[in-house]
Amino acid sequence: CCTYQEELSGFMAGYAAVMLGYRHLGFLGGMSVPAVNRYGYGYVQGADAAAKELGITDEVELEYVCGGQFYGDADITAYMDTWYGSKGVEVVFACGGGIYTSAAEAAAKVDGKVIGVDSDQSSLAPDNIITSAMKRVDNACYDISKEVLEGTLTNGVKTYDLTSGGVDIA
Repeated sequence: CCTYQEELSGFMAGYAAVMLGYRHLGFLGGMSVPAVNRYGYGYVQGADAAAKELGITDEVELEYVCGGQFYGDADITAYMDTWYGSKGVEVVFACGGGIYTSAAEAAAKVDGKVIGVDSDQSSLAPDNIITSAMKRVDNACYDISKEVLEGTLTNGVKTYDLTSGGVDIA
């Protein structure tokens, strides 16, 4: 079994967003499952840490919602339209499979920005995605395959974090 410390790449994404000058952030989760929750928790903590470091905690705002699904649709896009439009959200961490499509569609209308998830999603909306909080499944697959071939695979849980190359930002 492989697990990932998604909160670490979420932290880096939130920290980077504030350090890049964004002050009104959003988190659009898919379903409220452990991995999405860890990404979201890290994102909030990273944004908070950067705001504290810069002495601007009173200037940083964050909207947070889970859409209850892992795909975008017209209703979620309309909800994101209000974030980017009337609420003034500048960047949304879209975390949960294809739900990023709704954030990306809404962002494109107002030159808003999106943070992708799980893999480098910059090619999906190159004008709007500023980075991606990544879960490096490729590294885990390589490690496990190598252990199988070498006959060294053991039972148990392997946790992938920063030091093992299991999480990253693009």
